[in-house]
Amino acid sequence: MINNEYENEVKFYVDDLKRVEKHLTRFGATLLHPRTHEFNLRFDTPNRHLTHSFQVLRLRKDQHAYLTYKGPADPLSEVSSRREIEIQVDDFNNARCFLEALGFEVAITYEKFRTTYQYQTIELVLDETPMGNFVEIEGETAGIIQKIAEELKFNWDARIKLSYLALFHQIKQKYHLNVQNLTFEEFKDKQFSFEGLLTVGLRV
Repeated sequence: MINNEYENEVKFYVDDLKRVEKHLTRFGATLLHPRTHEFNLRFDTPNRHLTHSFQVLRLRKDQHAYLTYKGPADPLSEVSSRREIEIQVDDFNNARCFLEALGFEVAITYEKFRTTYQYQTIELVLDETPMGNFVEIEGETAGIIQKIAEELKFNWDARIKLSYLALFHQIKQKYHLNVQNLTFEEFKDKQFSFEGLLTVGLRV
């Protein structure tokens, strides 16, 4: 399976995912995939060419395994808009060996728990990350995403176009966190806040 298209999405920082789920259920959103653990390896060259050129090479494992390429995001878009090519692979470990044989190395490890909903034409994912809870809204166009987000009472002005890893680096820098990866184990007992960085995005 291969998916080659543009990914258009925004994130919202939320303080209570259970409240968000009840909110989505009231609006008639449909559960597509129950809460699932995701484990991700982001690969790069030794000189970090992909990072410096705003490209992503990622190997992800949830119920299956996927190899993903993401191109640079369009800075002028109202949402995060970037080319995405995703391929399902048969074996996570073999795919990792394949990438390492080509000279790529793991630059960072990150994980989250994800629950996926469908509402009209868009996909909403509820993410529990080591940094906190977020809702991602993905759709065909920025206009559709904004329309549905506002219909669901998300504060459009609080939308986030940054990736989780970009937020991770902001948190590390602001709070001088001694962590290398975005994992629950490394964030255990770490004290930080998104105050001054993010606004809670659900107006209910």
